[in-house]
Amino acid sequence: MAASDKTGQPALDRRFMAAALRLSRKHAGRTATNPSVGTLIVRDDGAGPMIVGTGVTAVGGRPHAETEALAEAGALAHGATAYVTLEPCAHHGRTPPCANALVNAGVARVVGAASDPDPRVSGKGYEILRAAGIEVVEKVLAAEAAEQMAGYLIRSLRKRPEVILKLALSSDGKIGREGQGQVSITGDVARREVYLMRAEADGILVGIGTALEDDPALTVRLPGLENRSPARIVLDRQIRLPEASKLVSGVDRVPLYVAACLEADPQRRTVLERAGVRFIGTETHEGGVALPELLEDLAALGMASVLVEGGAKVASAFLAEELVDRIVLFQGPEAIGADGIASPIDADHIPAGFRKLRDMRFGEDSYAEWIRNI
Repeated sequence: MAASDKTGQPALDRRFMAAALRLSRKHAGRTATNPSVGTLIVRDDGAGPMIVGTGVTAVGGRPHAETEALAEAGALAHGATAYVTLEPCAHHGRTPPCANALVNAGVARVVGAASDPDPRVSGKGYEILRAAGIEVVEKVLAAEAAEQMAGYLIRSLRKRPEVILKLALSSDGKIGREGQGQVSITGDVARREVYLMRAEADGILVGIGTALEDDPALTVRLPGLENRSPARIVLDRQIRLPEASKLVSGVDRVPLYVAACLEADPQRRTVLERAGVRFIGTETHEGGVALPELLEDLAALGMASVLVEGGAKVASAFLAEELVDRIVLFQGPEAIGADGIASPIDADHIPAGFRKLRDMRFGEDSYAEWIRNI
């Protein structure tokens, strides 16, 4: 019998599922409305287990990971074990379901991580496999898979994207200085980590205050990953964003959405539309953008994860509406002082319902992350 760890799950299954989860991150943020899933085909002909096929959901969402892995494995898939980070799909589209593809390939065993909440799939993929006599093992590293695919799961269950609130704090809990534009709080290593976070998100959101004060580009500036910049979203009810801003000037390379109310100046709207800016009509709630409705609109645009990098006002609004699903705090070693803008949240004041996921260090900067259970 295979050795098991304290979870009761075979250690070998956890090992290969962990590898499949690492593989699935390859196309995170690039698979449209589908999640980025990883699949490994593993067989053992007596000399130990060997990976004979790998697959990850293709850019754009098709083909699925199972199809890619089976194609690579070919005849070696027969009698093998498939490790899939999400329950194989069971619904017919333009191509047959992945569950059927696994059956047709002669796979003997399927190990799954997260269950799919899509009513077209939920439980049905595993039913197809079991009906064909395939051994199915569910929920191996399920929590890790759900955390990694939170955007897809939240969009499926709540009809809105996952909201990731990211803040950089000074050692005295400040996020900047009023009227001084961007203030450097963290070092280069931490900034590169932020770029990686952006590369895996579908959208980055800021308020008009941050857009005017900092004039950010909100792109991924890492060699080789420049094309991974997600859509930028600005909460700008009155359309105050300047045409000469970095956000607008980069619209030919990375999409820019402005969330504006109907009463905004139509001439300003026309100017920005001619520059390539896309608009999202918003409702007003207590003088600000109605955030739940905006998130529904972003989900309808295909976004499953939105990284909120806006200032204190925007962060406070999302927290007050209980719309934040993940909190990421970077903290630098230097103090800003009494004239700094206080962060609306810090490591000692995390809202109820969140659990700490991890702590890390990037150079001299600390990092902590909390998530809310889906």
